[in-house]
Amino acid sequence: MVEKTKIIDGSKVKAGDALIALGASGPHSNGYSLIRKILQLNQIDPATVQLENKSLADHLLAPTRIYVKNILALIEKQNIHAIAHITGGGFWENIPRVLTANNQAQIDSTSWQWQAIFSWLQQTGNVSTHEMYRTFNCGVCMLIVLPAEEVSDTLQLLNQLGEKAWQIGKIVEINADEPQVTII
Repeated sequence: MVEKTKIIDGSKVKAGDALIALGASGPHSNGYSLIRKILQLNQIDPATVQLENKSLADHLLAPTRIYVKNILALIEKQNIHAIAHITGGGFWENIPRVLTANNQAQIDSTSWQWQAIFSWLQQTGNVSTHEMYRTFNCGVCMLIVLPAEEVSDTLQLLNQLGEKAWQIGKIVEINADEPQVTII
């Protein structure tokens, strides 16, 4: 249970807010139908492909990290306006769920580098960048929306908790006919 005033439902999101990303430990449990198809069509044994000194099989079988303790610690100390878990549906479907109608999340694609597994999947499967962001987390497990003035303290806390975290973008005001997520 949570007090009504402490519910994080996205209603506080506003233009000028910052977006903080938490790094993912891999594909997690999303996109495996596409991954299997890429492996099948290209007749690839995941045990024979090496990425970042690990086999593709090891990347694919790596357990999903659980982030709840660090997120709860963050919620206790910072003014969190919204949290989007980047799961199935990727960026395009998960982020709009935490935004109000006239807000857009502008994601800076240069703020991080995809893990080797995502680059390999895109290249080997000839997957468009748009589809990559729809199917996979591309190395971002969660987006946290908070006031811009809290970015420094938030990043410091997340780094102390052992998270790879960075500012990935911002919230801007839009007209109703514009997309709620842009990746530039």
